Amino acid sequence: MEPLSHLESFVQSAESGSFSAAARRLGLTPAAVSKNVARLEGSLGVRLFQRSTRRLALTETGEAFLRQVSGGLATLQDALASVATVGGQPAGTLKVSMGQAFGRAYVVPLLGEFLARYPAVVPDWHFDNRQVDLIGEGFDAAIGGGIELSPGLVARELARVDVVAVASPRYMAGRASPVHPSDLAALDGIVRRSSPTGRVRSWTLRNSAGDEGAADLRARIVFSDPEAIAQAVRMDLGVALLPMPFAAPGLANGEFVRLLPGWAADMGQLSLYYPSKKLLPAKTRVFVDFMVERFREAGFAARMKGR
Repeated sequence: MEPLSHLESFVQSAESGSFSAAARRLGLTPAAVSKNVARLEGSLGVRLFQRSTRRLALTETGEAFLRQVSGGLATLQDALASVATVGGQPAGTLKVSMGQAFGRAYVVPLLGEFLARYPAVVPDWHFDNRQVDLIGEGFDAAIGGGIELSPGLVARELARVDVVAVASPRYMAGRASPVHPSDLAALDGIVRRSSPTGRVRSWTLRNSAGDEGAADLRARIVFSDPEAIAQAVRMDLGVALLPMPFAAPGLANGEFVRLLPGWAADMGQLSLYYPSKKLLPAKTRVFVDFMVERFREAGFAARMKGR
């Protein structure tokens, strides 16, 4: 039987179309992936790839071999991961993607307790404000909002997140407080540009009575990062529409004042995503259960409501 690393290198290289992309998925160097594939070809006595300086293409034999091994390899990987333990405890590298500021503020503080409970798990956490391809990039899980639930993924909702209007007490000193979302246009707006679309985000606020109004801020500053927007609010530079994960700390400690109390926009759900597998790795299962439990105990969902 071929070493599992050789088969993994072959399948990942075939699916991604390059040794470099396969190396990123596997946490290896491109040279190591290329060597693994070469050793597999040598032991089989066939050429699996046609190599050139510009592209990597499967031979006819390589295509047939990929069809034969890819499904069995995935099953074998799942089976090995599901029983990976050290001393009966879940073990292995746990690759998770999460937003930069959100991860630092809400997930990293739970790490000590998680490691104390599962010392054989090694967190490999990626802090990046983008939607990752969980399966294609080899992630065990991801935390975020607005992720398309494609086939093969499962979502566990942590909360529905509201967006609210905030400013600093010093900025609002001497200024009239808005009474309707349209009044925000008279103030300096710190607005957010969406990284995926490049457009400035706009929001329609609603209250519990069902009234609604467009919150069209006059853009004084444009940032692409919500934590940077929160910092600008602390610097008394204007008014912002912030998701509750970024607004709640400032509202709790008095750095922010809430404008238009009772008005908010629904940003959607914040969830923990992971691949749907018959044999979910133990390290992933305990991480998901731990995070869902801790967020629930902390009353996170209630804190994310702005109405």
